[in-house]
Amino acid sequence: MKIELTLEESGQETPLTFEFKRMINAGYTGRNQAEVRAHIDELAQKGIPGPAVTPTMYPVIARTLVTDDEIEVYSNETSGEAEYVLLIDGDGTIYVGVGSDHTDRHLEETDIPRAKQICPNIMSSVVWRLDEVSAHWDELELASTITVEGKVIAYQKGTLGALMSPAELMEFIEANVEGDLKETVIFSGTLANLLGEFGFGERFDTELVDPKLGRKLTAGYAALPLDYAKED
Repeated sequence: MKIELTLEESGQETPLTFEFKRMINAGYTGRNQAEVRAHIDELAQKGIPGPAVTPTMYPVIARTLVTDDEIEVYSNETSGEAEYVLLIDGDGTIYVGVGSDHTDRHLEETDIPRAKQICPNIMSSVVWRLDEVSAHWDELELASTITVEGKVIAYQKGTLGALMSPAELMEFIEANVEGDLKETVIFSGTLANLLGEFGFGERFDTELVDPKLGRKLTAGYAALPLDYAKED
């Protein structure tokens, strides 16, 4: 598979064709595992079973990676999650994007792996080289908003210091898959949301801000339910 991106480095933008063969969504990747367990307990109260061991990983269909500004979803009970994205090239070069593991929350109540397949993974069309931000990684700021009936609501906000570092994340993934990580896309797992519950809206926007270098990556999209069939 290929995805057409733009590489931003040293103030310049150049086209980047990234080739990949698999994609993995990580979950429950907070550095503070006590907070992770509290989040799992919160989900359990909503009827969503949590894993016995964390962190977790879910292989997902690679062709569902997109940079589109709108997606189709099966129902109104879907929501996005702000995540950093690692793209590991065939030569070992690693790029960083920002994205969303959009998930069907109703299906997630009974089958998390399948819930990861029914919606696409959305990412920014612009990426950075990891080595440009690795020295100040924990300072990068991840945030998201949802739009509900036209109203923009702050949904997530924090720094990447709250999540596993790229090195930790890749070590975990590599220990749980066959072969190396070349030509792999990894979604990092997410921050807790500010509402204390899933926010279902018509739009999701996320950004990754680099305050040191004065730049940011963005990804945003409308979620369009498949509700056009006539009811009997």
